[in-house]
Amino acid sequence: MGMVFGKISGETAKYEVVQSSEDYEIRKYTPCVVAEVAYDPSKFGGDRDGGFMVLANYIGAVGNPQNTKPEKIAMTAPVITTQKASEKIAMTAPVITTHRTPETVDTHQENTTPTSMVMQFVLPSKYTSAEQAPKPTDERVVIREEGERKYSVVKFSGLTTDQLVEEKVKKLTESLERDGCKVITRENEDRFLLARYNPPWTLPMFRTNEIMIPVE
Repeated sequence: MGMVFGKISGETAKYEVVQSSEDYEIRKYTPCVVAEVAYDPSKFGGDRDGGFMVLANYIGAVGNPQNTKPEKIAMTAPVITTQKASEKIAMTAPVITTHRTPETVDTHQENTTPTSMVMQFVLPSKYTSAEQAPKPTDERVVIREEGERKYSVVKFSGLTTDQLVEEKVKKLTESLERDGCKVITRENEDRFLLARYNPPWTLPMFRTNEIMIPVE
């Protein structure tokens, strides 16, 4: 029942608050190991969270773990998603794909690459390197190390609808500009991460969500 009312169980991502204001926190996150999957939501019936079960299967959240040991891996919080930036391509240019970009393009639509999402599970802190984590049997799952990084973070509750997320991103961005905080932009990546701490059965009013924007 606790999780229905927003209780967060298990390990959470480690960070230090280095600055705080009424509008946001600046956090320094410690290095960690993540499991991630990049996917085109259209391959999952339009579900923007379509990668969740791919990662859940890797850690053994449902059924046998899909890793080579096989080893059950504890679920941590939050689940992090980001959207790869759409890349417009000139009509005379070839379409160039990477391992994170879906390989097929509908030429009858606007000439852009399809939306690609990336979802991450932060692995338990006992894994201090990518080599220590069990190797996925599903080639879509990538294990990699994240170094120390800083994010500006705003927390909110409720359902993470596109409209609400965009409102939170806009307000946080304006607050950072007002305060002279420099945002870090990465090539082909969206300007923010969405972090969610609760399972789907948590009542919306008790959910913990965060918008995270990388800063210097």
